[in-house]
Amino acid sequence: MSQVYSPCPSSTAFRYAALNDILGETVYSLATMDRREFLQLSLGAVAASAQPQQQPPSPIPRLRDLALSRSLFFGTAVSDSQLHRLDFTPLFLDQCSVLVPENQMKWTATHPEPDRFDFTQADFFANFAESNHLLMRGHNLCWHEHNPPWLEQTITPQNAAKIFTNHIRTVVSRCQGRIHSWDVVNEAVRPEHHNHHDLTTSIWLTKIGEGYIELAYRTASDADPNALLTYNDFDIETDAHDQQQKREAVLALLRRLKSKGIPLHALGIQAHLRTNQGTPTFTQLPKFLKEIEKLDLQVFITELDVDDQFLPADIPERDRQVADLYRSFLSTVLPHNSVKAVLTWCLSDRDSWLQHFRPRKDGLPQRPLPFDADLNPKPAFFALRDAFASK
Repeated sequence: MSQVYSPCPSSTAFRYAALNDILGETVYSLATMDRREFLQLSLGAVAASAQPQQQPPSPIPRLRDLALSRSLFFGTAVSDSQLHRLDFTPLFLDQCSVLVPENQMKWTATHPEPDRFDFTQADFFANFAESNHLLMRGHNLCWHEHNPPWLEQTITPQNAAKIFTNHIRTVVSRCQGRIHSWDVVNEAVRPEHHNHHDLTTSIWLTKIGEGYIELAYRTASDADPNALLTYNDFDIETDAHDQQQKREAVLALLRRLKSKGIPLHALGIQAHLRTNQGTPTFTQLPKFLKEIEKLDLQVFITELDVDDQFLPADIPERDRQVADLYRSFLSTVLPHNSVKAVLTWCLSDRDSWLQHFRPRKDGLPQRPLPFDADLNPKPAFFALRDAFASK
């Protein structure tokens, strides 16, 4: 199934020329730039641009600037509707150096029909990111959820690999040179599914087999040789037995991929922190991060938030406990040089997926993020500030 598509509206040459203007350095050539140079160029560009000139002085600390002082990126997931809100966009631009489309680059949005791709939303995000000197992450190319209805109706073992590779090649090529890093494969490990190598039961595993993971990375790398390619997963942070088991399975997957020379450059640790089993601890996480470093992988904290449905109703106390979890987690991961980014899953409580997918039984809104529903900074914001400011 071939698909004709137009070149990216903003060319690769324009992107790197623009970054060159920011840095005042010689223009990099995509043919010779390796991924480490790309990362350093990105850091320099974001630091130099700081933020759009039209933004007034910030009344609160800028998390993006504090993070950059530690050679980290700070950013968040957003939806297109959020970026059209006049109250939200200035705050987002003031605080963040990385933009992650929340749902607008998943299969349902980009590939709504078997023979039709739709890049309306993807182009909007890419143009917004470039015009505001932001880095952009692509989320995601392969997941067992958020797939269009036609996929289940159309896919067979005979055509699955063709559909799969065509989608990845088309989407990545469309955005070549505009994406800092791709979540290529998302949540492929579930020990409780009892598959070989603890893999998630998914349409891709069923129709293609275990090789779909390697196929995804090779296809994405061929389509954009300079993008950082990430494996992204959840529930691999705490000392809980099930998370320890999953962490070992993820590590085994990454070792298999690296041993085969698969183009994989980073691990995304989602960090959707929960209190359903009591206050989580992270004493085993540093050992895991050291093993990740041995694989020469960067680490991105990709979807940080705290599910507070088991915390007290009292807002000051709940906010305090949420902030304490931010502090405990960040103090564990940030000492590791492999950690290059901290990204929250939305910036304001009013936009959090938790409000709908994991509502509190008492009917009160969840408060999982750095800013409340009125865009005021909360204790979680200051926990992030303190974590970035500490050396």
